[in-house]
Amino acid sequence: MSAASTDNDGQGMIVNPKPRADNQDWDGDEADRADRLRFEEEQAMIREQTEARAAAKAAAEKLAAEAKGSGS
Repeated sequence: MSAASTDNDGQGMIVNPKPRADNQDWDGDEADRADRLRFEEEQAMIREQTEARAAAKAAAEKLAAEAKGSGS
């Protein structure tokens, strides 16, 4: 058989089911929930690091301003 296969059996395809109107509390499967949890944890860590860097930068700028003000 040299004809190309055209049947679409879903092999090798990613299927993300959509919630139906009658199933509004659809939450995906365990892997979907784990992915969301990891994403939320990563976002929280990024926010914490951003806040810490901003605080450190503000403290460094304050020290630099104080040193410049007392040095003149």
